[in-house]
Parts: sequence; C-alpha cells; structure tokens
Amino acid sequence: MPPLNAPPPLPALRRLLDRPDLRLRLLTPEAGLPPYALDQPVEWVHSSDLADPTPFLSAHQVLLTTGRQFAEAVTDAFYIDYVTRLRDRGIVCLGFGTEVLRSGTPDALVAACQSRGLPLVEVPYETPFIAVARAAGDLVAELRYARNTWALGAQRSIALAALRPDGLSATLSELSRQLGHWVALFDMSGALDRVFPRDTFAGASASRGSLDRVQREAAQLIRRGQRASTSVSTGGETLTLQTLGRRDQLRGVLAHGGPGELDQASQEVVTSVIALAGLALEQNSALDRARGLLRSGLLHALLGGDVDLVQATSGEMWGPLPFEPVRVAVTDPAPGRLDALTEFLELRVEESPGHLFFARQGGLVVLCVDATAGPLLDELVGFGLHLGLSDRARYRELPHALAQASQALERSHEGAPGIVEFDVISRQGVLAFLAGTDASEVGRATLQPLTAHDAVHGTELVRTLRVWLGRNGQFGPAATELGVHRHTVRARVSQAEALLGRDFGTFHARADIWAALLASGDDAGSPPEHLSS
Repeated sequence: MPPLNAPPPLPALRRLLDRPDLRLRLLTPEAGLPPYALDQPVEWVHSSDLADPTPFLSAHQVLLTTGRQFAEAVTDAFYIDYVTRLRDRGIVCLGFGTEVLRSGTPDALVAACQSRGLPLVEVPYETPFIAVARAAGDLVAELRYARNTWALGAQRSIALAALRPDGLSATLSELSRQLGHWVALFDMSGALDRVFPRDTFAGASASRGSLDRVQREAAQLIRRGQRASTSVSTGGETLTLQTLGRRDQLRGVLAHGGPGELDQASQEVVTSVIALAGLALEQNSALDRARGLLRSGLLHALLGGDVDLVQATSGEMWGPLPFEPVRVAVTDPAPGRLDALTEFLELRVEESPGHLFFARQGGLVVLCVDATAGPLLDELVGFGLHLGLSDRARYRELPHALAQASQALERSHEGAPGIVEFDVISRQGVLAFLAGTDASEVGRATLQPLTAHDAVHGTELVRTLRVWLGRNGQFGPAATELGVHRHTVRARVSQAEALLGRDFGTFHARADIWAALLASGDDAGSPPEHLSS
C-alpha cells in the first residue's frame, strides 16, 4: 500500500495514451512489454524522420515519426537497429503517423518494437503531432505543479516535526512517511543510530539484506572525512546516502531506500531534511563540547581525590563510574581526529553505562575502564591509535595510574599503533626504560672508546663486558659463554677499564656501564640480578 502522504504519481505514458481526443492505438500488447513500460515518466514529445535521431533526443521522451526514413526498401535489420538505438537512448515510446507517407504501420517496425520492449503507438492522420506534444506538455505542467505542491506540503510537515521534543527523530520519521521509503541515521562509528519505520531491518523483511550493504557504504563515507553522497542498487532497492556535518567534522550519514529513484521534488525534500538533521547534529555537537568541558573538570576533581563529587555528577549525566579497581588508558590522537574520537566514546558510554569514564586532558584522551574494556581498546587500536595502559588502581591512586599510562604511551609510540601495558615495562626494570629515552646518545658516547677499539683491532671488548656483567661479574661463567679462557676475560675487562677510565670493582661503575649498554641499543637482555661480585 502507498504511504499515507504518498507523493503524486510521476507523469506516465499511460495517461497520454488514455487521452480519448488523441485516439492513439497501442500496437505492442502490454503483456509482451517489460513491467511498468507504460508507466514511465514522459518529459516531452519530439518528432523526427531521421534514420538516427538519437543525437537530438534525451531520455523519457516520446518520438513521433511519419516513416520517411522507411520510404525506401529496408531490411528487418534496419528496423531492429533503429528501435534498439531509441531504446538505448531512453525513449519511452515511438509513435507512427499513418496516412502521411503510407497507410498503416510497417509490420517489421511493430515486430522490432515488440522484440526490443519499446511501446509503439499508431497516430491517426486526424491527430496532428502538435496535438500530441501539447497534450504531453499539459500533463507535464499539471503534474509538475502537483509535485511542487506536494513538496511544499511535505516540507511544512517536516518543519513542524522538527519542533517536537525529539526533533531529529520526528523529522526522519516524517521524511519516511512522506517518501514512502525507509530512512536511517548512522553515527560516527558507522553503527545504525535510528531507523524509520522502526521495524525496517527487523526479522526477514526485504530491507534486512540492505542493512549490511548500507552500513559498509556509510562507514566508507565517514572514513573519507569529507562531505559526500552515493547511491547504490541492491535487493530491488535504490539506496542513497549523504554525509551530515561539515568537512572534517562529519556528524553521521543519512540513508534512505525504496523502489526506484527519487524525482527532483522528492530530492528537494530530502535536501531540506539533510539541512535540518545537520543543524540538529551540530547543536548536539555543541552540547557534546559542553559535556566535554564538564568531563575534563571531573577528571581534574578525580585526580584531586574528590571521588564522591565525581561519582554523583557522573551518575546524573552518564551513569556510575566504573567499579574499582580501574585501569587508566591514555591516547593522543591527531588534532583532526580528537572530536571524532570523543564522539565515538560518547556513543560507547551510552551503550554501556558504568564501564567507561573518559575526558580530555589537553591533547590527550584519558579513559578509566573496568575489566570489560578489552574490545573497546581494540576498537581504538583499529582507529590507528597508540595507547598506554596502567596497572589496576583505586580512584585514590589515580594520579599514579595516569603517570603509568603516560609512560606506557611513550613506549607505544616506538612501534606500530597498539596497546602497551605498564606492567610489561615494569617487569623489564628501571634500566630497561632507558632504551626508550634520550639516554641512547649518552650511552653510545660512554662506550665509544670500546666500540672504536673493537672496530680498529677486531677485539670484542663490548661483547665481553656485556656477558661479564650479565654473569654478575664472574669470570668463569663469562668465559664459558664466550668460549675463551677466564684469564682472557679478565684481561679484556682490565683493558676496558683502562680505556674507559673506570674501576669495575665499584657498584656505581658497573651499574653505569650496564645502563650505557642498554641505552645505546646494545642487546643487553634482562638486567643481571646483582651488579657486584
């Protein structure tokens, strides 16, 4: 059934053929034509006796001819090629004027039109071509007026819907009702936010198969980060998608689908809804920015130890804070992605209140998460982000947890996007952390006398020193690992002491050289259990 406020029908060929004053006779039985062949829109009527008039024609026109191009003896192939060109050009009907050059319509032309699915009508001598053109023009004007009237009424209904408490949902629902199409809104993550009618993608409806396709298309438009639109055909529907928001600040995607393409009047109605929806989402974005400032203030209070205040405020706004102990995750998205990331996190808070609290801190986004946060953090990595993750902590210990997460974030930037847990860093020891700092140049400078000597003389002072320190300064085990005599190890260590001007009999000297080996990038492995013999 058509929707309650279905738009008036498009100008149809059938209405022209049904005009009794024109006395047009259909020569190609409707049963042998493609479905809806007589219900196509008619934009104009053109007349021509050229053998190939297609360069002067456009789609949705009716062509009238007296058959002068068929005056000479022509083959059946000529008729077939002629009709094929017209059909491929988008001509909706061919009219043959009889009794001008010949009586009746050529049988070969009737057969060609029937085989190619092009409606063919016979125009009697008493009906001038200008009368057919005038009748078509009257129909086009009449229906264009009806379409414009419908569009104005539809826009008025949509504008009134926008004044309701949930203006965005009411607007989309009214658009769906006016068009007779389903209408859906997808959020910044590409997930379905709302759809009208609400059961469009429920059960085994014909539109259910469109959901996966339209979600993929919406996600692609969002990833491009630019205003764009696209149309695709699937499952007998034409799906149209349009981004909402400004360039580099997209707010979502509006999609609608139904049989056939929309005409200009319907597209104008959709355009007005896109403007209203974009405005509504921009207003929501302004509220989001205000909420973001509130979040940042609450994070500051939380770091200051005022947990009760934050718990009460969060409970009113978004739901309770995650249960203790929590873990702190920190990420530093590019400035152009910061708004998109916070909007994505807002959606996740709405979906699962009580499992996530987040806030901006300068260019960082700080998250407090519970034990269920694994999938969420993986999603963030999918955005191409680096994350640092703290150990578990109570809210009173949050400043320490934030420091841990920040150190882990620094380590994360040494590799591809991903998550680095502070627990992994802490197990490597304090000295292992030097490998990711600016101490590398200092380490290489400290070891330079040894590396230069090894390069010139082919010795292995650096390797020997590393193995000896790794064996807790014991000459026997170091010699076994190196495959030399322990006196050789002792001699190399003494030579290294002389070149470096250090006394390895002291703990400080051994610890300093071990740190230099690690910071310089030398494969020092795990720190030795003791740095003194």
